[in-house]
Amino acid sequence: MSARVVVLISGTGSNMAALMEAAKDPAYGAEIVAVGTDREGTRGVEAARAAGVPTFVVPFRSYSDRSAWDRAMSDRIAEHEPDLVVSAGFMRILGPAVVGRHQAVNIHPALLPSFPGAHAVRDALAHGVRITGTTIHFLDEGVDSGPIIDQVAVPVEDGDDESSLHERIKVVERRMLVDTVGRLSREGWSIDGRHVRFGRTDTKENR
Repeated sequence: MSARVVVLISGTGSNMAALMEAAKDPAYGAEIVAVGTDREGTRGVEAARAAGVPTFVVPFRSYSDRSAWDRAMSDRIAEHEPDLVVSAGFMRILGPAVVGRHQAVNIHPALLPSFPGAHAVRDALAHGVRITGTTIHFLDEGVDSGPIIDQVAVPVEDGDDESSLHERIKVVERRMLVDTVGRLSREGWSIDGRHVRFGRTDTKENR
């Protein structure tokens, strides 16, 4: 039986599209049951609708504060009964109402714990690192601070600017995201402290 996956996006949804393509194969182990967003009219949501995937929008400005929006987002996610939530280019911080209720993963364009936050690629270049990369991690109530599932390194080339480096990272992160979501869906996982392992065990937290 396939794992039920809800994907959250804020833009064009290129990572979402890669996940949807992978999920066409029954052996992948995941079914994209819904796509959610925080803003109307995104290309990614339009693409999901065109593919027949249910979508929902929880506009941030429609709520009195971040907590109210977070609760509303959590409730909309819950309607689809996901086994896993994937933040794939979602530009809002998910708070305790979401991460305390749903197992969620995020893709980040740096080798955490280095360069958390919204400007990871810019910050890595400014620091002068020669190696950066991408990280997929479980979400917690911090900013890019949850347990790390996988990482892939990407060299910084002479002459790189933020755009060129980010484009190379995106190619790598898309492959890693598709592979990791598939493995989590097929094999399950366990979390022991900050250590994530594929496969269901009797450790502190597992799915």
